[in-house]
Amino acid sequence: MDLSMLNDNQKLGVTTTEGPVLILAGAGSGKTRVLTYRTAYLIEEKHVEPYNIMAITFTNKAANEMRERINNIVGHGSNAIWVATFHSTCVRILRRYIDRIGYDTSFTIYDTDDSKKLVKEVLNRLNIDPKRYAERMCLNVISSYKNELINPEKALLDVHNKAEDDTVARIYREYQVMLRDNNALDFDDLIMKTVELFSKCPEVLSNYHERFKYIMVDEYQDTNTAQFELIKHLAKRNKNLCVVGDDDQSIYKFRGANIYNILNFENNYPETTVIKLEENYRSTPNILDVANAVIKNNTMRKKKTLRTSKQEGDIVNFIRCDTSYEEADRIASDIDKMARLSIYSYGQSAILYRTNAQSRLIEERLIAETIPYKIIGGTNFYSRKEIKDIVSYLKVVSNPYDDMAITRIINVPKRGIGATTISRISDYAYANNMTFREAMGICDEIGTLSKAASAKVLKFFDYLEKLTEFSKTSLVSELIEKIIEDTEYVENLKSEGTEEARDRIDNIDELVSKVYLYEENARANEEEISLDAFLSEVSLVADIDNLEDENDVVVLMTMHSAKGLEFPNVYIAGMEENLFPGGRCLGGPDEENEIEEERRLCYVAITRAMERLTLLSCAQRFTRGQVSYNAISRFVKEIPQDLLNGNVWEPKPRESDVSTNVSDFYRVKKEPVSAKKYKVKNFGSKINKAPLDYAVGDRVKHMKFGEGEVTLINDGGRDYEVTVDFDTAGRKKMFASFAKLVKI
Repeated sequence: MDLSMLNDNQKLGVTTTEGPVLILAGAGSGKTRVLTYRTAYLIEEKHVEPYNIMAITFTNKAANEMRERINNIVGHGSNAIWVATFHSTCVRILRRYIDRIGYDTSFTIYDTDDSKKLVKEVLNRLNIDPKRYAERMCLNVISSYKNELINPEKALLDVHNKAEDDTVARIYREYQVMLRDNNALDFDDLIMKTVELFSKCPEVLSNYHERFKYIMVDEYQDTNTAQFELIKHLAKRNKNLCVVGDDDQSIYKFRGANIYNILNFENNYPETTVIKLEENYRSTPNILDVANAVIKNNTMRKKKTLRTSKQEGDIVNFIRCDTSYEEADRIASDIDKMARLSIYSYGQSAILYRTNAQSRLIEERLIAETIPYKIIGGTNFYSRKEIKDIVSYLKVVSNPYDDMAITRIINVPKRGIGATTISRISDYAYANNMTFREAMGICDEIGTLSKAASAKVLKFFDYLEKLTEFSKTSLVSELIEKIIEDTEYVENLKSEGTEEARDRIDNIDELVSKVYLYEENARANEEEISLDAFLSEVSLVADIDNLEDENDVVVLMTMHSAKGLEFPNVYIAGMEENLFPGGRCLGGPDEENEIEEERRLCYVAITRAMERLTLLSCAQRFTRGQVSYNAISRFVKEIPQDLLNGNVWEPKPRESDVSTNVSDFYRVKKEPVSAKKYKVKNFGSKINKAPLDYAVGDRVKHMKFGEGEVTLINDGGRDYEVTVDFDTAGRKKMFASFAKLVKI
């Protein structure tokens, strides 16, 4: 094989194939290339059968990219390589063997909404106050239990031994019972049940030992305890385990990620060969110097320093704004300027922030500047109502035990089956130890139901039976087309005649396209086309997988969502204490570890930038109903001044400088005495107060709010504050230079 395009350490990672290997891959150091070439090397040079190679990733996007690269190198036979995410790997195993531990192989995979509804039903059954034990809180605790492979019995025992409240543990126990009754698994179950399967059925594990002679795991720093145990089981016999990761990019503790999996890898596998990839191919030296300056302050890490052979590039910008409104305006203005000067297109720019709430002001400014954008981390395609409705029909056909899916669609479209009828059937099913669907089939025997209600339910039950029978001899595409036609779902949306309805129809069309694409891919890969396989595929889609490279739009996302991506021009907003690092990690018992995780997140955000990076911080920010002064983030202050274009020094705020008046905050304020120290040349646009061509009493038009009457104009110093009573949007206060009002 020609390995000339690899550096020395990359070659070492490719050719070191036997025994445990730990590849510490810094950001942008070409780890995907190493994994790809390593796979090809095993096939071409070591003559390993593709069937005997497994590669595990964290996202479908990464899995598809790896498979495509492998195809380009080795060609024939590469489809036999097992390249998949942790969850899709477990689904494939469980679809084949889960009946060994008491489930049906046509199990349903519950998403977060399904799980929340199930917890709500658990709380109702156990007569627990949902105000004290919120569904989301319960699910977070349950997820933590599962990530640590703690079953309900052990959870109850643990809280009993510690003399703690056992309510959530009891909820967990009932939640698992109801999942089992529905023949359903949540996302955490997929891994936990696979580990259980391997532990209880050694003959099943032995089959996979025979198959997987060489195992590679990407993003190993993000693995939790359950994933660690899964890989440990799979690699136990052959021990040819290669893990690739970067402890400096371990940022998912809140999801259960255990950084010690990578830090202690050599302890778990004493014969480990450690290889460091420190040459960065993504970012300029200036950006890497900033990243290195921040991350070196962490103590819990394996020492490494990123370097690159690229030219220096632009110095990193730091901007201290008065308010978050100014911050949003600076970002939008600069993006607009970069696009107008053809320096960076919209699609080459990304805006990162610590919390989703920060996006609102930025969105408003992008809209005002007519800059196209897309938010990553909003409503997932498969979480939209119309999609969940149609997919629920498919789930019911696949898994007759899925009570959650049946109760969702029993009155979609309207069939006159009310909540009382559903509740009475559910109570009867629970009391008689049967599924909701079984109870539907004999609902005329339920004494609490009227004949009219029973007739409607039986009609729906008969339809589901016919649909299930139809599915046995039909393709998934034929089944979904029939469901859409029978339910008149699209026709009902068309009758609404609204833009929202048209968007929802487009979404349904996209779902149908997805089905046809799934069938086409299955044929190309010589795989069986099945409803179960399709449902598994759509259940495991992450929002980040839908990010299309060809769209010329600015991308907005949290720093967590940005991991694994790269952009030529990056803005990081909100570089302030109590926001980043967040106030919740300050002052707690685990403050030191929490700060280190936040610093790793900062490192990840910085290393998303390829050529140009801008850090922004606000003196004042309006949060939780009040205006507060925020000091510059400690992470910015850890960067040497000579690496930044912008002064990090800030005076101690005087009480008079800190506004606690909300109306003052919305006004563009006069610059404080020290503001000149925060100026950055050639960035964004100043607010220039121009004469107004309208006055109080005039009618004006706004691009978003429509027409209205000007009722008040105040001189705010650098800009005019205009109050308008809009015909449909009500009274709004805005700054003239932002509003771009047109007299009519």
